[in-house]
Amino acid sequence: MAKLPPRERILDAAEELFQSEGILRVGVQAIAERAETTKAAIYRHFETKDALVAEWLRIVAADYQAAFDRVGTEHPGRPREQILGLARFIADGLPTLSHRGCPFINSLAELPDRSHPARQVIEQHKARQTRRLVALCADAGLDDPEQVAAEITFVLEGAQVSKQNGSIDRVGERLMTIVESIVDRRRAPGR
Repeated sequence: MAKLPPRERILDAAEELFQSEGILRVGVQAIAERAETTKAAIYRHFETKDALVAEWLRIVAADYQAAFDRVGTEHPGRPREQILGLARFIADGLPTLSHRGCPFINSLAELPDRSHPARQVIEQHKARQTRRLVALCADAGLDDPEQVAAEITFVLEGAQVSKQNGSIDRVGERLMTIVESIVDRRRAPGR
């Protein structure tokens, strides 16, 4: 880690600590120690801990948005396959999901104040993700695209929580079966 530039070391350390211990339990000193830097260096790059949390979540959100872009490139003009590709992205990520679960869900639980900058990042990300999923459902000719996108979102997010709490076995496999069933069931007549 020491070979990375300070800002990247700080973000890497913050991600590791936030994922393993939670945002509220991790202090700036712990991040500085893990990043092999100083608190002053952190504050040179990030005005506040809240700004650091928000930047970390922007990076996580960009990874999810890149998944939308990737399935679009892999399945051009095939929105059904793009939807299933997004579900596969989540399903494939479940085995490596932190024991603490989805970073967005966990962060929302820790940050109840809707004016918190990190919470605003999450809400904007989720709204953008929903718009993109609704558009894919419409492009796929699914009946009531907003409803279908809601159903798929509930399943994707529920799968992450179920993996975290261990309540369901074969979560990724079941996730794919459910999403495929939703898509096929909601296909508009004649499509």
